[in-house]
Amino acid sequence: MKESGGIYNQFLDWREKYISPKHFILILSFMVGCCSAVAAVVLKHFIHLIQWVLEHYLVRGEYTFWYFIFPMLGITLASLFVYYVVRDDISHGITKILYAISQRKSIIKVHNVWSSVVSSGITIGFGGSVGAEAPIVLTGAAIGSNLAKIFRLDQKTMMLMIGCGAAGAIGGIFKAPIAGLVFTLEVLMMDLTMTSVAPLLISSVTATVLSYIAMGSDPMFHILTPEPFVLGRIPWYLILGVACGLSSLYFTRATSRLEQWFRKNVRAIGLKILVGGTTLGILVFLFPPLYGEGYTSISQLINGHPSAALANSPFEYFGSSVGVLIGYFVLIILLKVVASVATNGGGGVGGIFAPSLFVGAVTGFVVARLLTLCGLEVSESNFALVGMAGLMSGVMHAPLTGIFLIAELTGGYHLFMPLMIVSVISFLTILLFEPHSLYAMRLAKKGELLTHNKDRSVLTLMTMDNVLETDLQEVSPFMNLGELVKVIARSNRNIFPVVDEKRHLCGILLLDEVRNIMFQPRLYRRFTVRKLMTAPPAVLTNSMQMEKVMEVFEDTGAWNLPVVNERKEYIGMVSKSKIFNTYRDVLVRFSEE
Repeated sequence: MKESGGIYNQFLDWREKYISPKHFILILSFMVGCCSAVAAVVLKHFIHLIQWVLEHYLVRGEYTFWYFIFPMLGITLASLFVYYVVRDDISHGITKILYAISQRKSIIKVHNVWSSVVSSGITIGFGGSVGAEAPIVLTGAAIGSNLAKIFRLDQKTMMLMIGCGAAGAIGGIFKAPIAGLVFTLEVLMMDLTMTSVAPLLISSVTATVLSYIAMGSDPMFHILTPEPFVLGRIPWYLILGVACGLSSLYFTRATSRLEQWFRKNVRAIGLKILVGGTTLGILVFLFPPLYGEGYTSISQLINGHPSAALANSPFEYFGSSVGVLIGYFVLIILLKVVASVATNGGGGVGGIFAPSLFVGAVTGFVVARLLTLCGLEVSESNFALVGMAGLMSGVMHAPLTGIFLIAELTGGYHLFMPLMIVSVISFLTILLFEPHSLYAMRLAKKGELLTHNKDRSVLTLMTMDNVLETDLQEVSPFMNLGELVKVIARSNRNIFPVVDEKRHLCGILLLDEVRNIMFQPRLYRRFTVRKLMTAPPAVLTNSMQMEKVMEVFEDTGAWNLPVVNERKEYIGMVSKSKIFNTYRDVLVRFSEE
């Protein structure tokens, strides 16, 4: 029912009367693209401004002790900003978007429109070893969600606007319109339809054009002397693909376990800043390429200047021999994850886009240098460039995003074939070990992740409360057969949970077990429920996700199973028929959305 009065409500009435929903979605996607581009440009300039101030007013030499202090200072400022100003968890931006989508609510808090820009800008500007891309994607998604909310659009349209914001953010910060579209479809959205593609394209292209105007049209990584693709080197790209897949596996698992360690062992804000800042400061001082996003080191690798990464580090004194270079970069691959987790765990805000690109370039260089030592002729520049696509494909489980993003970031369209080979092989390699991307892993562990698999998505939307039946007649284990027959007479079910005085589940009683003796009064006092009951094939808990519940039903072959709470108290039963009916209803709603 429409509200009356006020300019705002009059505008909404006018919009509904004169602009069709389809056309308004296209207009709104353009607005989201513009706002996302502005946010991306502001964040980039904010980061560069902080770096310029630090380098021109505090640093007096090529590399000083300040580079140990800067990261800790950035983490401290960002942490205090989040703790005292934002007062909300704004880390893991893309995971938050996936969660909003998985709950079919598509609501992202208003403060995410600006809070991630400020906090990530401070973190990265002072040398935090993370990327600005995930925060800006959350910013774009928040812009889309809240604009849709302002115009009172439905949840389906809000979800589409979240996708438009993400596409615009990627297009704006990377100047990569195709990658923005593909990332949104591959990582965030569930279904590809023509009605969703047009708004996503408008947002992505709009943001990219505005980014061109503000920051120039040159690709982010300029290749000075591009080397052509040689068909005979395909086997070596296959090796690189496997190496990137294994490196992605290490990146994913190490990040997940280190984050878990930080959550469990480092909780106080002061301790977080101390542990995260000190760890990051030491790593950056020993390995300067770990400072900030690492894009300077990537440019050095793809342009054939790997020894430049040794500058101003303690390892510089060992020379730039092959052994030193390979050992140095292998350590960087291993420690980049530690630096990134220390940044976020210490209170900083940033994403894994840039770290995955950085580790990919280093992995590509190391593999190329090892192949060269084996007497094979390969291009280290091309391997570094293609390695970025391999790592991104593996870590994000998004091979198309890896392919198009690297092609657009570098202008390396002549390497489409190796980009496709390495991205696909890396994705297939990590898929053998990890079914979910690093973004989705956190939600998958909680059973809150919607996927492209519609069956799993529908099960995710179902909860135990949807299928729990509490109308079954309960019986006591001490009840005799005569008393049991009276209960059976007023029940319309053929299964009875056996519950003691503390409501602990003792077993279940099936009507088939007493059918032959229930009409013999002489046996009424001889048998008790305890003698007649059986153990259930399995017992469910009220915290189980529906996908796990269905697995239990399949494994046991049961049709009805009891449910208990965390105190082992009986709370109800679940039947296959109830699950199937609920599944059908949810599937209908899911398909309509």
